Amino acid sequence: MTISRASIEASDKWDEVRSLYECYDYQNCAAVLTIEFPDLFSEICGVLLAFRFTDEQVLAPGGNESQIPKAFSEVLRPLGWRERQFTTKLLVNDKPVSSDTHKVDYVKEQVAFDLEWNSKDQTFDRDLFAFRTFYQYRAIAAAVLVTRSNDLDSYFASLGGTTDKYGTERELKSKYGASTTHMRKLLPRLDAGRNGGCPVLAIGITQKQREG
Repeated sequence: MTISRASIEASDKWDEVRSLYECYDYQNCAAVLTIEFPDLFSEICGVLLAFRFTDEQVLAPGGNESQIPKAFSEVLRPLGWRERQFTTKLLVNDKPVSSDTHKVDYVKEQVAFDLEWNSKDQTFDRDLFAFRTFYQYRAIAAAVLVTRSNDLDSYFASLGGTTDKYGTERELKSKYGASTTHMRKLLPRLDAGRNGGCPVLAIGITQKQREG
């Protein structure tokens, strides 16, 4: 099999990403992306390689509305990555019985991408079920899910306190607590197969992405 130049370039970028991030590959997702969607994979790797966060962004109130998710949107949206909804309906004797709508923040062609920086950890269930549904109905072929690596835990503790959006002083580590989205909450869900066979790359943001 001849490997295209685009696939080689995507593979090289992925090697760079793996040197900076905590990465886990389910159902050979990296191979699927490298061979079948090298240009899209290069775009994802490019935004990951360019991403850096600051202490000010981490300390700022606002959780998932912070500048960190926006940093990804500012790059991906102009490249054509769009939010996509998928609705499934159950019909009994031609009458609708139930309807479920699933949403993924970034989809381009048949690749999905999502970021969970600091949401409630149940958000992972929603994301993985959406990936599973999109994949089952052939709306996507692979997905990438980025979250915090637990490598950041000691960094959060070192920053001390912060002020939340209500003006209350509290320890920063409580803002990024055990019940929020981080790699230790994501991996058991993937190991249990909640992605339903959809190839998924789980990528964790580490201290290597800290600016300064």
